[in-house]
Amino acid sequence: MVDGAAHALPPLGAREAALTPYRSPGWLRGGHAQTIWPYLLPRPIVRYRRERVETSDGDFWDFDWLDSPEAARAPLVALFHGLEGSSNSHYARALMATLAQRGWRGVIPHFRGCSGELNRLPRAYHSGDYLELELQMAAIRARVSAATPVYVVGVSVGGSVLLNWLGRKKGDAARFVDAAAAVSTPLDLESAGVAIGKGLNRIYTRNFLSTLKPKSLAMAQRFPGLLDPARIRRARTMYEFDETVTALLHGFDGATDYWRRASSKSWLAGVAVPTLVLNAKNDPFVPRESLPRPDEVSDDVLLVQPEHGGHVGFLTGSFPGRLDWLPRRLLDFFLHRR
Repeated sequence: MVDGAAHALPPLGAREAALTPYRSPGWLRGGHAQTIWPYLLPRPIVRYRRERVETSDGDFWDFDWLDSPEAARAPLVALFHGLEGSSNSHYARALMATLAQRGWRGVIPHFRGCSGELNRLPRAYHSGDYLELELQMAAIRARVSAATPVYVVGVSVGGSVLLNWLGRKKGDAARFVDAAAAVSTPLDLESAGVAIGKGLNRIYTRNFLSTLKPKSLAMAQRFPGLLDPARIRRARTMYEFDETVTALLHGFDGATDYWRRASSKSWLAGVAVPTLVLNAKNDPFVPRESLPRPDEVSDDVLLVQPEHGGHVGFLTGSFPGRLDWLPRRLLDFFLHRR
C-alpha cells in the first residue's frame, strides 16, 4: 500500500515547513479578500464520473471520480470537502485539474446532502463525523488495488473530520491511507464558532446558512416532529444552527457539547501517518491563537502556518491570480513528506 521510497522516510518531527513557502500577491491584501476572491475566479473544467454508493443504513453517498488512463499504476487522492462544499468547489476543481495534469486519479466522496440531492435519512454531516469518513475510506480503498498509493485531503470541516479520524485510528489509519493533509481546518470549533459570528465574518455565516437552512427545513418536512421549522428559520448564527439542527440530528447535547466533542485539535497528538496541517494565520474564522503548537502534535504531523492565505484561498500570481499553489503544495507533501 505504501511505496518503498515513502515508507523508508523517517518521522517528520513536529516543525514548521520552509519548503515552497506561501506568499500572497501584493494586490490581494487581507484575510477576507484572500478568502473571497478565489470564489470569483473561473474554475477549470474537470470531467467526473459519478458513482452512487448504497450505504448499509439504507442511505447513499455520491462519489465523483477523476479517472486516469494510467489507472493501474496511478496514485489516488481523496478529497473531503468543506461545509456545504462539493466536487464543484474551487479548491476541489483546482486539485483535480492538477491531478489530471499529472496522470493521477482523484475522488470526492460527498458528505450526505452535498451532492445535489437530499439524502434519504434524517442525518446530515458534522465536524466530528469520523465514523462516516472511515466507512467512505473503506469503500474507496476497496475500489483500487492494494498496491495503489492513496492520499487523503480534508478541507475546512472535511479537515476536522479527517483529523478526528486520524487521531483516533493512530497507526491503524495506515491500512487506508499513505499520507494525509488538512487545509484551513477549524481545529477548535468553539473558537471558530465564536469568530464566525463577529463583524464581517457574518457574511460567511449568511452564506453557509443560505443552503443549510433550506436543507434542514426540507428534512423537517419529511420527518415531522424531528426538527423545529420555526427555530430553523430564526437561526442567524452557526451556534443557533448547530443548537437547533446539528446537535439534534447527531446525538449531541446542544451546540456547546458538539463543538467541544467534535474539535480535532486534541487528537493531533495521536496522528501516526504523515500528515500536513496547513492553516493561514489570517484565516478570518480560524483564529491564530487557536492553532496548534509543535509540542501539541505528534512527530508525524507537519505544521505549516503562513501569515497569509485566508480560508482555503492561497492565491498566487499577478491579477487575477492562480489557484495552483495549494494543489502543488499538497502533492509535494505526499511525494516527499516535507
